[in-house]
Amino acid sequence: MYPTPPSRRVLSVSDLEINVLEFRQRSFQFQRAVAVNGRDVALFSRTETETESKFRPKLLHLHLLLPQEWVVYDEPNDILLVSRDGATIPVRLSEQVVEVGSEPPEFEEQGIAWKRAGGPSGAYFYAPAELAQDLLAPATYAALGVG
Repeated sequence: MYPTPPSRRVLSVSDLEINVLEFRQRSFQFQRAVAVNGRDVALFSRTETETESKFRPKLLHLHLLLPQEWVVYDEPNDILLVSRDGATIPVRLSEQVVEVGSEPPEFEEQGIAWKRAGGPSGAYFYAPAELAQDLLAPATYAALGVG
């Protein structure tokens, strides 16, 4: 007998609004969703200081763009996580947080290759590498109201 595959219930906008998503050891808040090339894309954002060691650190605006169906709810931990199959709760690892300016522009997180790019107004945008061409585009930023 084969194991039953996990269900693939896409979370509603209401589900996304009342929870935070953990990514790169940081918490991101849902902002909005928009269709990009026929796919529902969710925008999660956070603001943090550039570095604590500077006299007047700048505020950094971080934006995470990903397909809405990749967001899963980890009920025991009451947090949203990223899962490519939209069903499997990934293993949460404890890693040291790296300042945004020090991290590489391409990296792997939770088994997914990611890209980070600078965007309008000095903001940073993260997107899955396989979708970066569409998601890290000025037209997408404009559609999401962040460009």
